[in-house]
Amino acid sequence: MVDQHAKLSWTDDRVPVSERFNDPYFSLQNGLAETRHVFLAGNDLPARFASGFHIAELGFGTGLNMLTVWAEWEGAGRTDPLRFTSFEAFPMALADQARALSVFPELAPWAERFLDIWQGGTCDLGTLHLSVIEGDARQTLPAWDGLADAWFLDGFSPARNPELWEQELLNHVANHTAPGGTVATYTAAGFVRRGLAAAGFSVTRTPGYGRKRHMTQGLKA
Repeated sequence: MVDQHAKLSWTDDRVPVSERFNDPYFSLQNGLAETRHVFLAGNDLPARFASGFHIAELGFGTGLNMLTVWAEWEGAGRTDPLRFTSFEAFPMALADQARALSVFPELAPWAERFLDIWQGGTCDLGTLHLSVIEGDARQTLPAWDGLADAWFLDGFSPARNPELWEQELLNHVANHTAPGGTVATYTAAGFVRRGLAAAGFSVTRTPGYGRKRHMTQGLKA
């Protein structure tokens, strides 16, 4: 059987880098600040939090995005569950996730709760209902029956992982977005912006995080 787990190297013993895609899992500058800027602010969160709110994501990786928004959800005083569904082709081993997340002490209370019970698939963390769907998103997303209020498009760089940015997959993202739903991604590549627009999003190029001059936001009518 082919090993479908993430193959990693580490930068400065802190940042995991995918050996398949030769790309880091989060910003070398500050992954937590990047997540807050791109995926939370990019989807107007936590202002849009509401009962039953559902976030979907391409690329679960370390779980950093999930933990960041879960911490914000509880920080907003919510006691009902946030729904979070992520699509991941190459899941990271638990020990590697723990190592990667250990550099974010602000998230330690949520990381510990997550890592204590995480075995893949789905889990109920009380204020978070998590589902990670393993496999190629080009096959798994079309079969999904959910609708997301917000999307985190966090695949590896379009130049290195073009499969996660193909037009057909972006169409499926739009098809699984609730009316008034949003999408955000760190990339401002022209073909990604055009692809999201063709899929039905109103697309805006906005200031990116750190060394990235621009990022992309989208709104579904």
